[in-house]
Formats: sequence, C-alpha cells, structure tokens
Amino acid sequence: MPSATASQEVSLPLSNTGALSSMPILLLNVHENCNCRCIMCDIWRRPAGRELAIQQVQAFEADLKILGVQQVVLTGGEPLLHSRFGELCQIIRRCGVRITLLSTGLLLQKRARAIADLVDEVIVSLDGPEEVHNQIRRVSGAYRLLHEGIAAVRELQPDMPFCVRSTIQSANCDRLRQTVAVAKTMKCTSISFLAVDVTSTAFNRELIWPGEQTQSIGLDAAQVERLEREVECLVCDNATDFESGYIVESPEKLRRIVRSFQSRLGRFPPSSPICNAPWVSAVVEVDGSLRPCFFHRVVSETRTQTLTQAVNSPEAIRFRQMLDVAKDRTCQQCVCSLNYSPQEDLSRKNQIAP
Repeated sequence: MPSATASQEVSLPLSNTGALSSMPILLLNVHENCNCRCIMCDIWRRPAGRELAIQQVQAFEADLKILGVQQVVLTGGEPLLHSRFGELCQIIRRCGVRITLLSTGLLLQKRARAIADLVDEVIVSLDGPEEVHNQIRRVSGAYRLLHEGIAAVRELQPDMPFCVRSTIQSANCDRLRQTVAVAKTMKCTSISFLAVDVTSTAFNRELIWPGEQTQSIGLDAAQVERLEREVECLVCDNATDFESGYIVESPEKLRRIVRSFQSRLGRFPPSSPICNAPWVSAVVEVDGSLRPCFFHRVVSETRTQTLTQAVNSPEAIRFRQMLDVAKDRTCQQCVCSLNYSPQEDLSRKNQIAP
C-alpha cells in the first residue's frame, strides 16, 4: 500500500482494492512533435508524426463525467500543432471541464481565436530575458513570438490567465529575478519555477542522458552557489510577489529546488516531494497508453478499454498499491509534483506538468 506520507496526501476516496472512484485531473499528450529545439529536451527530435485521434478524445466523454474530471491539461510536444485543435477542445468543453493549455508560445498568435474561445488558462514556458530564452529554445525570435502571442490572445480575451513556468538550468540559474520581471512585462498572471530534469527518460529520451550531456544543462557546484544566492535575493527583493502569490512557490519551496541540485552533487541524499499525482491524475499519451504521471512507466492503455477501465486496470491498481513515494527512486529524483486537495482552486495549480 502507499506509504504514510503518500496516503496522507490522498484526499480523494480510494476503494479497499485501490481503485479510483474519481480523478480530478487528466493530462492529454495531444501531439508528439514540438516546434522548439530546447537544449533540455529531446521531444523535437521525434520524426514528424502522430497526434491524439479525435475519436479517442470522443471516447473519453462519458469517462470524464464518471471520474469527475475537473481539468484537462493539453500537453505534448506542442498541443497547438494538433490539426484539429479547436474540435478537440470543443469535445472537452461539452463535458463542462476546465481546459489548461501548456505551450511554448510560438503558435499563440496563429491560434489566438481558438485559444480565446475554447481555453480557460494558458501555461507558457519562459526561460529568462530575450537573449537567454532564445538561446535555450534555439528558435530565432522565440521570445518575440511568445510576447506577441500573449498580446494577441489578450486582445480577444482580456481576462485570459497566462501563467509562466520557468525551468531552472545552467543557462539561467542566476536570472530568476529577471525572469519574474519579464513575466510582468508580458502581463502574465503568475510565475512558477522548477528544476531541469536530467535523471529520467521523459521528454523522448530513450536512455538517461550521459554525463557530459547532463552536465551541459545541470548545475555544477559554482552554479548551485549562484542559484542559492539568486533565490535569497529573489526572496528579499520580491517579497510582495510571494505574499500575493504571483510567485507560486513559497521561499521554502524555492530553497528545496536549490537542495535538489545540491543532492545531485552528492551533498544530500535525494528526497521525494509531497505528491499524490498517481491517485488524482493520469497522463494519456498520443498512442493511447496511460501513465500515472510523466515520469513513471506505462501502466495501462485506452485503445481497447474505456478511460475508467484503464485507470483501474489490474496493473494500474497494483502500481498505486505498491508505490511508496518517499522511497521510490523515480519520485526521489522528480522535478515536478502535484499535491492536490479537493478544496483548492485548480486554476492556481500550475505545476501539474514538467
């Protein structure tokens, strides 16, 4: 059974068999390609290809209601590359479910009308000021396209929440305050930080990256010290942003990011975040396979069974029963966590994906 730490965080009812009776969050990987060439991700290396079939999404309609899904998160790859993006969103909206879009921002302007009409919240990736963002994304004009795209959607839907997610890595570890300032310039609603992932096979990595590649985006000892100083300066200089919730993490959670980098250098043993993702959410891949979160293995599939059957398949149930978040190696190295309770506002939960 789940560890005490994990089970205490599971606020939603579990049957005696470990089956889920409700699942508030569903993440759909709707397109396997991406239009960025980010240095910390290999998704863009996939051959041009697949997207989640509309028929597959249609088959989820009844299950969204049965499982009490409140929020569908569209991820990828880049979801806006989906050839029938608007139709996909319309199917979900018919179920009365909130739609969150995760995007690089490059196609916001081109798809502004569909986003304004059909999406409830957009989470965009921002890596720092213009030169840093473009360097990390390896796309000429990426910063400009993001900025102009946000403005284009806001022109059609002034109240659209735009939340920034910034991944801390070697190229921007001392730019946190500048990144917050840029997010404000773009009139974003909030900003959240997380550590770069260098320890998993997520993001289209067939194998865990070799040491030299890991070192190119991870932090060495000197960079960890710079990050630690930057975090403390951010805590001091942006106190009102923490108080207002504009910076989503608390100062202590940002310090935990520093500690995670220190752990990778062997200074501390790895420590799992508080997370109940496998008990309150699931990730459906482009091919219909189902994961309990982005970082754990496939435990079921939705091609030959309903979504409800998939999340309660024997293997999915066995996974939840056996998972000890505090001791699991994948959880200990995780850069992202979901600690959901039914009372909180899902619109503020903008760390639901890496």
